[in-house]
Amino acid sequence: MSNRIIPTFQHSPRSLTAAEFHRLSDVPPEVEWFANLNNARTRRAYQIDLRDFMGFIGITQPEQFRTIARAHVLAWRKHLEGRQLSGATVRRKLAALSSLFDYLGEKNAVLLNPVAGVKRPKGNSNEGKTPAIGDHEARALLDAPEPDTLKGKRDRAMLSVLLYHGLRREELCLLKVRDIHNRRGVPHLRIHGKGDKIRYVPLHPASAERIHAYLEVAGHGMAPDTPLFQPVRKIGTSITADGVYKCVLAYAAQAKISADGFGVHSLRATAATNALEHEADIAKVQEWLGHANIATTRLYDRRKSRPEQSPTFKIAYE
Repeated sequence: MSNRIIPTFQHSPRSLTAAEFHRLSDVPPEVEWFANLNNARTRRAYQIDLRDFMGFIGITQPEQFRTIARAHVLAWRKHLEGRQLSGATVRRKLAALSSLFDYLGEKNAVLLNPVAGVKRPKGNSNEGKTPAIGDHEARALLDAPEPDTLKGKRDRAMLSVLLYHGLRREELCLLKVRDIHNRRGVPHLRIHGKGDKIRYVPLHPASAERIHAYLEVAGHGMAPDTPLFQPVRKIGTSITADGVYKCVLAYAAQAKISADGFGVHSLRATAATNALEHEADIAKVQEWLGHANIATTRLYDRRKSRPEQSPTFKIAYE
């Protein structure tokens, strides 16, 4: 009789049934694509856009996307233009549809992307629409929160991170205490950007001072896994993107900032514009902001629009 030991395997307390296994293996790639969108805002926007398209075309099931031809996309684009939507909105809707079909192509569910080659409205390639505020307004905003309360200290630190580092508000919300760390002896912020990309940005001394003052009072500075910016009344959780939005707009009103279209993203635009105005290298600014394409960074480069740089002021009749 053999003395060979036959290995035994521990079974998990819950296994997929055969029916569940086959249901999961039959998940349409259209549903897979949507599930793989990590950013909640992107997922929400794309969901609205695809529902818009499905409603116009008259399809109800994910699998029906495989029957779509370019003529359907062209008809939808004409319909969107007829609704007098902005060029940016039409581009986003077409981008959502194109992203889906790119994924279907990778999964061999379709042969061609019917959105490819469909003309999209042109954007303003010279300057972004998000308003940047001036130096004096930025300074007023930084100093608007009360310096002696927990909320005020938190908000002063939060505004400084936005204005000195150009973070998106989602990136601000994702920051944890451990994301402040030294690299080559210099304090840095580890930022969790779009597409799960990590970038490292040196911490501005003004921000470092304000964060230290906030953590000293808040008391979670020695808990590396906790969110950096927390609601005052809900300790241990992260401030939400909506909370950041309301906070910034309240202080903007207090500082009497009245720029059309002002929002949290304006602080990112302000940081980028200010860096470029002070001769920061545009490629470095691209990396700093986490832009995949330098063309996006150029939207913040408003040096060419300075009135004093106009040829008007170069003319002299002597």
